[in-house]
Amino acid sequence: MKELTVMLYFPRWKIVLIFGVCLIATFFAMPNFFHTKTLKSWPAWLPKKQLSLGLDLQGGAHLLYSMNTNELKTNMLRNLRGDVRQRLTDAKIGQITGRISNGVKVLLSNPDDMPNSLERLRQMSQPISNSIIHVGIEKTLRVTKINDRVIHISYSDAYLKHLVTESISGAIETIRRRVDAFGTSEPNIVRQGEDRILVQVPGIENTTSLRELIGKTAKLTFHSVHPTQTISSTSQQIQGEYKSYPLAENLNEVETFYLLKEVPVVRGDQLKDARQGYDQQTNEPIITFTFNQEGARAFAKFTSRNVNRPFAILLDGKILSAPIIREPIMGGSGQISGSFTPKAANELAIQLRSGSLPADLTVIEERTVGPSLGADSISSGLLAGSVGLTAMIFITVWVYGTFGVFAVVGLIFNGMLIIAIMSTIGFALTLPGIAGLILTMGMAVDANVLIYERIREELASGKLAILAVDTGFSRAISTIVDSQLTTLSAAIIMFWLGSGPIRGFAMALSIGIFTSIFTAVTVVRLIIALWVQAERRKNRNIALPI
Repeated sequence: MKELTVMLYFPRWKIVLIFGVCLIATFFAMPNFFHTKTLKSWPAWLPKKQLSLGLDLQGGAHLLYSMNTNELKTNMLRNLRGDVRQRLTDAKIGQITGRISNGVKVLLSNPDDMPNSLERLRQMSQPISNSIIHVGIEKTLRVTKINDRVIHISYSDAYLKHLVTESISGAIETIRRRVDAFGTSEPNIVRQGEDRILVQVPGIENTTSLRELIGKTAKLTFHSVHPTQTISSTSQQIQGEYKSYPLAENLNEVETFYLLKEVPVVRGDQLKDARQGYDQQTNEPIITFTFNQEGARAFAKFTSRNVNRPFAILLDGKILSAPIIREPIMGGSGQISGSFTPKAANELAIQLRSGSLPADLTVIEERTVGPSLGADSISSGLLAGSVGLTAMIFITVWVYGTFGVFAVVGLIFNGMLIIAIMSTIGFALTLPGIAGLILTMGMAVDANVLIYERIREELASGKLAILAVDTGFSRAISTIVDSQLTTLSAAIIMFWLGSGPIRGFAMALSIGIFTSIFTAVTVVRLIIALWVQAERRKNRNIALPI
């Protein structure tokens, strides 16, 4: 028994932990083996999340949009021209400001104003920073002196690329909110290439209504709240000037309305930017925002008259937030504070800067996948997977006997772990995902094959059974990890560079790599250790069935 203690000993806490993980995985994977109607009758404390089916399995709509980036850049240059003109005018610098192909041209009335003009214009340029690590990458603007009277201002290439990325992200969030409102589940909305957005919505056969919904421009507005009667229980108009608007999210089932002036104070198209940040004094999450000059003037006037009163932010006719005005907001920028979590603050910032589509979206590809085709795909995938797994189990048990059975038990727990993780994170299963799932199951058995063949080599060299098992596991681990890391690297690259089904395959493969190492190296080793203990308690000589 001493050699077992040294070689295949598992402390009690580790045994409990390993079997606990397997049981929890089985618990969370269980809903996938029952019909949805059955799950509704289960107690509330039981898990009910199932693997959702992707477009190719469930059927649905497939739309590929292209964003007009030229329009986006044109709008940015128009705003830049207005900001440049306003800044120089405030400094009492005479000038003529005009648009050029890639920027703004300033012709100064007096050459002596050149140093002051350059200084003020360069103050407009801010570093492009990462929101997480706050590291400057490059300035947003290039300010170039052409001669004694002419200055060119243009956006840097890095900022234009950053602008397109941010605009695509904002459009994706806007589209996602609209698709969610459509009543569907698990839509796939991802960026594809430089300026395209792929929208896949399972369960929809008619793309007309979906296309119209996505194509609408989101309307973002800032409104004054009624001075005395803030909250209403019904949607009604008061004195013809105020109207009730519902909160976008309520903590209770009763819908809550705010009484807002129907004419907005500031429109969403007057908002230049909104970012999640942190209050320097309290370190609480906040949202910082910036208006263009027209919006800045209107907002400064409004906030000066309404300190310590709320104002409401509306998106698509629903109130996103109703923060309190702490102080007059001059200069076109300010912050929204409240009981925000970092995630909520970031989501609200995204909603603010992406309330309306930044540029026109054009449908360049449209098709539908019928549910019958999806059902055929599921049947074919299940058939192929069942045949493959059955053949693999049969061969494994035939070649390795009892140890083959142990490998199959590990394979079952591996499948449960994969399904549980995918269900918990909301993974949408596609045909490539099924392929990745089956591939990882085969890789899990492959790890056991490497271990078992190593044990056979140790037995052939004359080592005792227990020592051969321990050495086989110990020496095969490095080979298994090396091979899995190579596959994981390929999966990460596919997930990073791919989209849609390719990313689904990469995700399934990546999850399977970690679970297969756990089951092959840890779970199967524990089962073998328990089997050896049972054989020793029966006072039998250990003869490995391998």
